[in-house]
Amino acid sequence: MSTVEKALSLLDKFDRSTPELGLSEIAKQSGFDKATTRRLLLSLAAGGFVEQDSESRLYRLGPSLLRLARLREAAFPFVDVSRPIVDDLSAETGETVHVSALAAAALSTVYVCESARAHRVAVSLGTRLPFNCTASGVVCLAFGTETLRRAAFAQPLVKLTRHSIASVAELKRRVAEARQSGFAANDQGFEDGVSSVAAPILAASGEAVGAISIASPTARVDTKTIERHGAAVRAAAARIAAGLGARPQRLKTA
Repeated sequence: MSTVEKALSLLDKFDRSTPELGLSEIAKQSGFDKATTRRLLLSLAAGGFVEQDSESRLYRLGPSLLRLARLREAAFPFVDVSRPIVDDLSAETGETVHVSALAAAALSTVYVCESARAHRVAVSLGTRLPFNCTASGVVCLAFGTETLRRAAFAQPLVKLTRHSIASVAELKRRVAEARQSGFAANDQGFEDGVSSVAAPILAASGEAVGAISIASPTARVDTKTIERHGAAVRAAAARIAAGLGARPQRLKTA
């Protein structure tokens, strides 16, 4: 791993539940020694990518990331295009709907519209979605690059619940099924009691840049619900892709 890769990997240690971290915690999570971690943090701070509170000495993400995010959204308005479509789909289904973006070999949530129901699924912005544990991850593998698939199949699979896909053979089978149907369903692979259905958001190249997913309490999901939600996320994904400038196209099949 290069020095740049090491430094950038530290940014992934921050999330909504832990927006501020101390040096020791960052070092522990990253696996780097304290001296190396401090040196990397100083480099990130010099570029405005992290900042340190002068009183608590805790680190948090810096303003340069916001500037870059705004520039990226201006050039490729993924969230702005997705937002009304996600909101409409959540109102239509009565369930939580979220969009995730694919960056390198990572998938994370960038916009969420939670269900208005009392019994609903909560999804946090910035949540990392393991490819083998989520419907969004499976469809991104199904319609992503061959490089992405090879990397995912070569990594040890995360097991978050007893329902998580635990073998590469099973993951490949589920990816092939998603490629045929154009959507994937996940039954409690990410969290017990939560089921989801997702479709890929395709770029003009026909490759996935992210996914849109309906997340529901498992008690409200049956076979008919999966089929209905599958059709709904496919249609919503096509609308988002069109809004991003992709030409209407059929999903690729194996």
